Amino acid sequence: MGTQTLDKARIHATERELVPRLFVRAMFGMVMICLVMVSLYRWMDGPVQYTAPDSPVVIEKVLYLEGNMSGSAQVFAEDKSLIAAYTPEEGGFLSGIWRVLQRERTNARVALDGPVIVRARENNRLEIFDPSTGWGADLMGFGADNSAAFARLLN
Repeated sequence: MGTQTLDKARIHATERELVPRLFVRAMFGMVMICLVMVSLYRWMDGPVQYTAPDSPVVIEKVLYLEGNMSGSAQVFAEDKSLIAAYTPEEGGFLSGIWRVLQRERTNARVALDGPVIVRARENNRLEIFDPSTGWGADLMGFGADNSAAFARLLN
């Protein structure tokens, strides 16, 4: 009765519906190769960070970001004058960056309301930098629409 129960529990499919065993083995082989490559790289103390190519700064502005969990955001100039106010529908990315800044500043135990520096470089890359924590991000990695939100603030 034990073997009959096992036979009934198996899923039966035609040969045409099955993935060839060679492909399954090749897939697991590729996963293992990637795992070994990454492990070796880390064991040999390879750097974990990618830095964008360095290029001269074309425009640089000191800005203050404020946001909230709803997605609305406000951007202030260095003199604390309001540059832009965004509704929750418009300010999602700016508010997301504000939340990252809040977390980084909390972890670094520094004031939560400090300025950030937004830079446009000659190679058309945008970046944001928080001088109080040393945190920064290449905004091009977040997509064209999101980096355009910061590009508009530089004009």
